[in-house]
Amino acid sequence: MEETSVLRLLFLTSLLCCTTNQASLTVSPSSSQLFEEESVSLSCEEDDSSTGWTLRRNTTRETRTQCGAGWGRSAGSSCNINYLTQWDSGVYWCESREGATSNTINITVTGGPVILQSPVLPVMEGHDVTLHCKTETPPSNFPAGFYKDGSLIRTEPTGHMTIHHVNKSDEGLYKCDISGRGESPSSWISVTGKPKPSTSASLHFVFRLVCHLVVFCLFFISTVLMVSLYRRRPKGNYLPVSMVMTPLTQAEEGLDDDYDDVITAVTTEHYF
Repeated sequence: MEETSVLRLLFLTSLLCCTTNQASLTVSPSSSQLFEEESVSLSCEEDDSSTGWTLRRNTTRETRTQCGAGWGRSAGSSCNINYLTQWDSGVYWCESREGATSNTINITVTGGPVILQSPVLPVMEGHDVTLHCKTETPPSNFPAGFYKDGSLIRTEPTGHMTIHHVNKSDEGLYKCDISGRGESPSSWISVTGKPKPSTSASLHFVFRLVCHLVVFCLFFISTVLMVSLYRRRPKGNYLPVSMVMTPLTQAEEGLDDDYDDVITAVTTEHYF
């Protein structure tokens, strides 16, 4: 039935509208700087695996290329790069078939002797963050100087520095230097504010609840309408009994009259 098809279409559309699939890109090892010839694994942590998230990247040589198309090896919603080169430096993100995107991650691959291990994701205000200045060959715990926006913060004898209770003022470009070994590339460290208690979570919960109620109502209404239409449909191609009966012929009417006369005569004769 046409009405049934329309109701089913509305039902499927409501399901699609209520889908709020999201993905978050993670990287292992968790560092924004890596040495050449190292390996790295990037993964889309997704709410719904049926959405079909893929890894894409922008580099100095290519734009929006996906994992497996000349770089990396795809494994479902993950991508593994077994042999990094400087050409793998760039911006990485997850993208769904519908065009939704995840957070982005900047990865710098260096052929130099020193890297700065820093968070690949924004740091939340109030949290602590530790920066490591590492050399390509162990030991890597040499004294290192740490810089922010080109200015020396301090020198740490163990090669790592912890910033306690970060805030927005700690956001910026960081690098490190190991005397006699070299200097690392610079990496941007982002700081994000604390989420307001329960606001985003509550809005998301209410939105999902409303979507589920709409879907349930549409399904209930469509079921009632389909049952109603089923009950009202014609019970086959048979005509009512009153319409099927044919009128008596004149001969049959005559026979009926004669039969009535006989009955009357017999009855009268019985009484005489």
